[in-house]
Amino acid sequence: MTILLATSGDLPQGEPGAAALNAVLDERGIDFAWARWDDASVDWSGSDLVAVRSTWDYVVRAPEFLAWTGSLDQSRLLNGADVFAWNHDKRYLADLGDLPAVPTLLAGDRAELADAVRHFGSAVVKPRVGAGGAGLIVVSDPDDPRLGTSVRSAPGYPEVGGPWVVQPLVESIRTQGEVSVYVLGGAVASRFDKVPGEGDVRVNEEFGGRVREVGIGDVGDLALAAHAAMGERFGRPMDYLRVDLLQWEGDWVVSELELIEPGLYLDVSDANAAPFADLLELRLPA
Repeated sequence: MTILLATSGDLPQGEPGAAALNAVLDERGIDFAWARWDDASVDWSGSDLVAVRSTWDYVVRAPEFLAWTGSLDQSRLLNGADVFAWNHDKRYLADLGDLPAVPTLLAGDRAELADAVRHFGSAVVKPRVGAGGAGLIVVSDPDDPRLGTSVRSAPGYPEVGGPWVVQPLVESIRTQGEVSVYVLGGAVASRFDKVPGEGDVRVNEEFGGRVREVGIGDVGDLALAAHAAMGERFGRPMDYLRVDLLQWEGDWVVSELELIEPGLYLDVSDANAAPFADLLELRLPA
């Protein structure tokens, strides 16, 4: 049984810490390989299972990436192309139904951005298609000249622009940070707490954020509720899900859902290596 783990040209050997997952799969005698999602020479149809992993360049190649996922045998693709199409655009944050979530407004131009900032007072503005904190800005002034412009948020990042999502600035990000909970194969697998770098609100390591594994604590039920909600939305259980949470008005709420290619933080801890391998074994055809 062959498993192909999709990655990008920037990470041909897989996501950071991939050796931990590789070791577990090797120990179990599972035939697998990392392959670039955009490599035309890869025979995706010849594999028994495809898991999208570190395809993080999709944010600047979304139409091409979604076309590729749609071309695969959906019975062999974890989570599925319809899930990816919904999740790649952060407009989903305004479409979470009964899940408690950070309030989210959509904006397509500068006037709508100004109205959203005026509504929230202090707001976080980020591109609807983006990752890693690229293009995220914190704004308090509806007349801020950065609104409606493309932003190069760090050296080496492409410029990113609209359309956008706008959310209130959740002040607890500065003190409590953000929590990421993984649900793998229907079970809560791990929790990682992330705090932003000095003077920033982004918890991404590229911007000075710090990550550590901790016990599940009191967030497991909400993570499972998110898993159940996505199962109801798409008519089948999600194979994997990362739920990012913030403290908002005294409660945990969803800040993002990662259903495409959430990094497993294997470079921080190997906690997700065995559960993800369990998931792959479970999904292999008999």
